[in-house]
Amino acid sequence: MLIVAERINASRKTIRAALEAMDAAAIRREAVDQDAAGADYIDVNGGTFPGREPELLAWLVDTVQAVTDKPLCLDSPDPAALAAALPKVKTRPPMINSINLERERFDRVLALALEHRAKLIALCQGEGTPATTVDGKVALAAELVERLTRAGVALDDIYVDPLVFPLGTDSQSAQVTIDAIGEIMRRYPGVHTICGLTNVSHGLPARKLVNRTFLVAAMGRGMDAAIVDPTDAQLVSAMHAAKAVFGRDEYCMGLIEAFQAGRVAA
Repeated sequence: MLIVAERINASRKTIRAALEAMDAAAIRREAVDQDAAGADYIDVNGGTFPGREPELLAWLVDTVQAVTDKPLCLDSPDPAALAAALPKVKTRPPMINSINLERERFDRVLALALEHRAKLIALCQGEGTPATTVDGKVALAAELVERLTRAGVALDDIYVDPLVFPLGTDSQSAQVTIDAIGEIMRRYPGVHTICGLTNVSHGLPARKLVNRTFLVAAMGRGMDAAIVDPTDAQLVSAMHAAKAVFGRDEYCMGLIEAFQAGRVAA
């Protein structure tokens, strides 16, 4: 299960404040904590500052790389910001979050991914509103996979995000997304599926409980990556236990090692 650590995101008040102050120490603490918690990739997002995102995303890359050699996931819808930050990435391969089927964005982000040999988070979203049905999500995933592989992107470098929406506004979104994940993984052996986990619980009480319940259910249908907070011990514990239960952790060695390292809360 690939963990993309989500905490260095300008939508969080503490990160926004750190970006406003160019507080490198605060950003580095977040990077170190997420690295120590077992992140495979560290997501960096410098959005919410109109006109400054290229500068801030590049600064985040330099700042985080000063304290960790974990690969980075560059999180921006702006190809200009990605183009400014990607040449600074040291640990390869980087990941780009994200590409979708909007024509201009698709072409520009694809060109950057091919140039820098980056992995891609591919959102099930076209020119219109995102799909809300299983068939709709799978159809968009199929178009993404077909177009990306035709352009030369390996299946192993594609992480399809079917886009789960808040259960408070769409009570079927989690189940629809889980079913779509199962079908995408069945149709395209070798491709990956991923989601931004916290979307599912937005606006609800007991958010962490909802998040980890959805995570385990999605893993049961084959999801093999997630954008999460790796410092959430209960979430990470559920992830390790689910890998063992679903037969994705040979002899439970991953669970045992994570427990011994203090990453699993019994």
